[in-house]
Amino acid sequence: MPQTPHTERHFTAGETVRDMVIGMSDGLTVPFALAAGLSAAVSTPGVVVVAGLAEVAAGSIAMGLGGYLAARGDAEHYAKERATEVREIKEIPEVEAQEVLDIFESYGVPPEQGKHVVDSLRKNPKAWVDFMMRFELGLEEPDPKRALRSAATIAGSYVVGGLIPLAPYMLLARPGAALLWSVIVTLTALCIFGYVKGRFTGTFPLRSALQTTLIGGVAAAAAFAIARVISP
Repeated sequence: MPQTPHTERHFTAGETVRDMVIGMSDGLTVPFALAAGLSAAVSTPGVVVVAGLAEVAAGSIAMGLGGYLAARGDAEHYAKERATEVREIKEIPEVEAQEVLDIFESYGVPPEQGKHVVDSLRKNPKAWVDFMMRFELGLEEPDPKRALRSAATIAGSYVVGGLIPLAPYMLLARPGAALLWSVIVTLTALCIFGYVKGRFTGTFPLRSALQTTLIGGVAAAAAFAIARVISP
């Protein structure tokens, strides 16, 4: 009987989704909490909008820069470790060969079988270094364009997320009504975002939606309560 070809489906955009999650979650939560807190202290939506937009601008730049520096740090770390491995297979090849055998042994491969692989790796130093980087150190070579892409993704996601809780203040004249609609719109967005995040990351979507909504709601409630207490 003809067999149906096996097709594996793996999610391979993990880094991009992670950056979007970082930017969007902070973008939704921080300006939301700021706007809620200011609503308890001021009576003009314009003040909330100006302060919120300033925070979105500053937050997106800071978050984007943080993502860039983190990605650059990963690339520099990988380059340093690779240079070390290149030097070691030249200076202490027997030690490195034994490390390869130890790695195979941890997977249940007998030493006499692992020696054949070691002999093959000795003939191809680049492959040997690649093997050590992945299986000894657990490092994958970073994408050289990763830093800029990460910065842009995080910053852009932060801006998109930050504009959602501020939109009602831009459209409504009364702070009370703007706050109410900001709460409704933002909590809905947090719920949807959490659900989608759960679907992409493989966790339970409903639990992810509940957690994301709860965190954003608690942050905004805390900011609102603190502003109420300290406002004159």
